Amino acid sequence: MITVAIEIIRASWQVFYESAVYMLLGFFIAGILYVFIKPETIGRYLGGGKVRSVFLAALAGIPIPLCSCGVLPAAAGLKRQGADNGATLSFLISTPESGIDSIPLTFALMDPIIALIRPVAAFITAVVTGLFENFSTRRNNSSENFSQLSCSDSRDCGCNSTVVNPGKPMGKPFAAKIVSGLKYAFVDLLGDIGKWFIVGILMAGMITYMIPDALFESYLTNNFIAMLVMLIAGIPMYVCATASTPIAAALILKGLNPGAALVFLLAGPATNVASMSVVSGLLGKRSLMIYLGSIAICSVMLGLFTDMLYYSLGISATAVAGQAAGIIPHFIQMGSAVILGVLLLFGLCQGYSRGRTFFLGIRRKLNEI
Repeated sequence: MITVAIEIIRASWQVFYESAVYMLLGFFIAGILYVFIKPETIGRYLGGGKVRSVFLAALAGIPIPLCSCGVLPAAAGLKRQGADNGATLSFLISTPESGIDSIPLTFALMDPIIALIRPVAAFITAVVTGLFENFSTRRNNSSENFSQLSCSDSRDCGCNSTVVNPGKPMGKPFAAKIVSGLKYAFVDLLGDIGKWFIVGILMAGMITYMIPDALFESYLTNNFIAMLVMLIAGIPMYVCATASTPIAAALILKGLNPGAALVFLLAGPATNVASMSVVSGLLGKRSLMIYLGSIAICSVMLGLFTDMLYYSLGISATAVAGQAAGIIPHFIQMGSAVILGVLLLFGLCQGYSRGRTFFLGIRRKLNEI
């Protein structure tokens, strides 16, 4: 048993070691975006027109690093500011399916092709869903009750309201803005999704050690069936874009076709039980069916396209997975892994402190009743 645990930890460390540089780069860019892109101003452009609002919502969501539960309060803010239902669904899909932090990680653990396809696929899925919603409904896109939405799932999705906090460092000197953005990226954001990234790393280590190399070649030889399996596994799962990447990379190394991996990368982060219930309750069951149906169909269609692309280029996803990480010198990778490990530890402590304060506040209120 101890030997198994050591081997899993060793495999997990290898994934962590290879991804650390790209994780730090992704979080740095996320911090810069946080300073210079104002979510509250995006809503001004998402209420007019059935087409333009959907495209803008999809574009706005691509770089923002939020999971499928954490995106709910952000979408609530956009809806409150007049975004239509199509734009809201578009934002709800493109945001968790991609993220500026997950793209470099995909490049490191998988390959440049799927790192490029992933955000493009997220954009296409979001636009298709939003357009279908806007052109197939006649009801008024009211914002009833949407402004009250918050990320309140009891299992904790790993995101909190700090991501859309309107209290940005406006009016401060440039240096102060940069410092504020870095604090957001490497303290708040890393603390929010850090534990889920660690879970993803450990799951990747378990897959690397426990799953036989020939499993997918033996039992999932049909690529389409493999996509359906990944779709069914991904839809109810609580996983963010960052945490899903090492899992998908480990599955590819075990022989999973890249199209099926893309299906998991799209369906897993975009949906979970909480987000489905929210869409149903606030936008209606019809919108929920459009939401799930579009994600399922677009994911599979884009997965088929991805397999065709790899086949036409004569590239084996298994053979090239993780090679991009090898271009970074060892001392930089090791230094980045140490820095990321320290930041993760600090972020987890901060998250524990916030959670403890939250529950103590609830306890005090209960005692007052």
